[in-house]
Amino acid sequence: MKATRRHFLTTSGLAAGTAWSASGAASKLNVLFILTDDQRQDTVHARGNPAIQTPNLDGIVRSGTSFVNAYCMGGYSAAVCLPSRMMIHRGRSWFSAPEQPEGAPTLAGSMNEAGYVTCRIGKRFNEDLRSHKPFAFNTYVDQEMKTGTPGKLVADRAIEFLHGWKKDPAVGQGKPFFLHLAGPAPHDPRIAPPEYLARYDMNRMPLPPNYKPFHPFDNGELFIRDEKLAPWPRTEAEIRRQLRDYYAMITCMDEQFGRVFRVLREMGEYDNTILVFTEDQGIAIGSHGLMGKQNLYEHSMNAGITIAGPGIPRNRKSGAFAYLFDIFPTICDLVGMPAPGSLEGKSLLPILRGQATGVRDTIFLGYKDLQRAVRRGDWKLLRYPKINKTQLFDLRKDPYETRDLCADPHQTGRIGELMALMQQQQKLFGDTAPLTSEKPGRAEVDLEFFKSRQ
Repeated sequence: MKATRRHFLTTSGLAAGTAWSASGAASKLNVLFILTDDQRQDTVHARGNPAIQTPNLDGIVRSGTSFVNAYCMGGYSAAVCLPSRMMIHRGRSWFSAPEQPEGAPTLAGSMNEAGYVTCRIGKRFNEDLRSHKPFAFNTYVDQEMKTGTPGKLVADRAIEFLHGWKKDPAVGQGKPFFLHLAGPAPHDPRIAPPEYLARYDMNRMPLPPNYKPFHPFDNGELFIRDEKLAPWPRTEAEIRRQLRDYYAMITCMDEQFGRVFRVLREMGEYDNTILVFTEDQGIAIGSHGLMGKQNLYEHSMNAGITIAGPGIPRNRKSGAFAYLFDIFPTICDLVGMPAPGSLEGKSLLPILRGQATGVRDTIFLGYKDLQRAVRRGDWKLLRYPKINKTQLFDLRKDPYETRDLCADPHQTGRIGELMALMQQQQKLFGDTAPLTSEKPGRAEVDLEFFKSRQ
């Protein structure tokens, strides 16, 4: 059937939004921005995980540059995906992003001004709904998780949009596209078709190197919704089952992305498209005895950013520090659009061009008023103000954060320096939460403590 504008809008559920700018040129590169939900950075084969099958995401990683020290900054909500996505689309930290007034810059708005046809396809819930309004087309696919085929509805709608953009002047307007795919997978409920589950032997799933039956102390969120997805103690069998389901979802989702990539190749547009792939944040699933993302360990806050496309170095890893809200100004620079001056994000383009090795020397993380962390170089300090507890990790020697060095008397000076750095970062980002409690709560946990909450 001919992909008319009327048919496209009717069948896909996409709604027309703001008018498009006439300043764009059809010769500009397209942009495809993929944002997954609750996907750990280490669940991509090409990022060093031999146990998972992700051939299509592998293609992006191998054809582009990956920022392996990119982070979700954390957030003010247990649904960390909400502040994470707000930061991405507003280009600001979680301390200031919610305070931006109506009409403040958004990624979609800037791409409209750059002359792009903007389209978003993804989840509605735990999203920054205001940032959706500037998209020329937008559709929600929350029903996707009920289909049992992660990624399929996102891919179906993306393909419909691409055919309309290519063939229907009312959709494409002779302009390049900015297509943002932000579906709900691999967030729980973890449901995948049997053929994908069969690809993974549940009994042979490798456990996380930092697997524990319990988290060793009360981090303030041990009994949040995500932490109730598995009983305490976390058994090896249960974590392997959860990881099997999780990996199967990711593999299914990966194949759906492959459908979109095939259409781009058939249209002759794949090599004319900048690909940006990242996750809103990671998740524990057994790491440190946790299940969710309400913590500041690497498995939850480290979210890789991969950028591929014409002129971008291939199969390269950068250790430069970055936040997810650096994506906004980076995309602006990649398409030749001046980034709004109000952004707190910093463009990664100088790193991609080889003009700089980094744009930040410090990473600051926070979760509600319960947890704070700071990283400089290989050293990372975590602070739990409600129980006056501190952790110190050397990520070069201990990337899985299994050896807390706070009790080492040789590290006293370093701990003081990092605590002072944390306070500086608080001032920089407007974080007023105290780092010490005058009446700290109980830190210790034991089996009876968890049983009382079952």
